[in-house]
Amino acid sequence: MNPTQRNAPAPKVLIPRAEIERRIAEMAAEINRDYADSEKLIAVGVLKGSVFFLVDLLKQVEVPVAIDFFQTSSYGNSTEAGEVRIKKDLDLSIRGADVLLIEDIVDTGYTLRTILDLLRFRGARTVKLCALLDKPSRRRVEVPIDYKGFSIDDHFVIGYGLDYAEHYRNLPYIGIYQG
Repeated sequence: MNPTQRNAPAPKVLIPRAEIERRIAEMAAEINRDYADSEKLIAVGVLKGSVFFLVDLLKQVEVPVAIDFFQTSSYGNSTEAGEVRIKKDLDLSIRGADVLLIEDIVDTGYTLRTILDLLRFRGARTVKLCALLDKPSRRRVEVPIDYKGFSIDDHFVIGYGLDYAEHYRNLPYIGIYQG
């Protein structure tokens, strides 16, 4: 079904807005505590899905933080890990910085493992991962999630930055796509 059709079924709410807001406040408090002494903190959002989460999270982070973005795409078929390609690279130097990688969802782990390794290779002092959602049943490569919002079952989810065919990102909650 075309996601732009007005009669598309409404998504089933999986995580309501209030629950997301509560958990983000808790995560921000953890980040404030952990980075209180950081001399150079850079938050790196993975485009496009992390944008809503990144903005709401960083509005509650009280330590000085620079913001940059990274965008990748995976090329390959749907059953095998594809090659990770950089579509938009960082503008800031991360050498010697504490890097907080912000992602919407951790699925198989292939892309995030590549990004985390690249950030370390480029000389970041520390690299931590902050993810709104974790889908552990789909994991193929282990990636440590330092700040995790919610673990979810293997559903196709939309809203709060997550999309179906570039639609539904603006929903204020996480829903299960019913298309």
